[in-house]
Amino acid sequence: MENVKFDANGLICAIAQDYETGEVLMQAYMNAEALAKTLETGYAHYYSRSRQKLWKKGETSGHVQKVIAASFDCDGDCLLLQVEQTGVACHTGARSCFFEEVKKGDRAGLTFLGELARIVKDRKQHPVEGSYTAYLYSRGVDKIAKKMGEEAVETVIAAKNEDKAELVHELSDLAYHLLVLMEEKGVSLSDLCTELVRRHNK
Repeated sequence: MENVKFDANGLICAIAQDYETGEVLMQAYMNAEALAKTLETGYAHYYSRSRQKLWKKGETSGHVQKVIAASFDCDGDCLLLQVEQTGVACHTGARSCFFEEVKKGDRAGLTFLGELARIVKDRKQHPVEGSYTAYLYSRGVDKIAKKMGEEAVETVIAAKNEDKAELVHELSDLAYHLLVLMEEKGVSLSDLCTELVRRHNK
């Protein structure tokens, strides 16, 4: 780590990102001790500029960040932590500290899949009356698998047509039901991506 560039105050910027979805969760600072503790323990430690002390993320709330991977930027003055977030990252109770929108985008990225997966999981654990997701879980894997099959057939049919909007609609149905099936069988997005990486690296 001889290429780490601490600033005049002995700090580097650290960004925590959800390892599974790519969501940016928070930004804080590390000094040499916090960096060493993070790498030694496998859990994110930061340096509080206001309290002027080292702190472990989640030491009082329990909302710890298990570090899955870490990398420096090209200048060596910023660290990206890919973490498994327990609970929420923000002290306000929000999952991410970045919730104050300055410019609202009209298109969503891949990180929404992670948000949707969490919603699906919550509907299974805390059923809401009138929720289609809760209804699927109440009927069990046979119903969910049947819907997956129906949506797959509809997606194939849509792919044979020349209507992109229709195909996007059917693919969205398929993706949603896939997330429901994955949660029912205890398969995470990380499990899926790990298998894809394994195949890619063969």
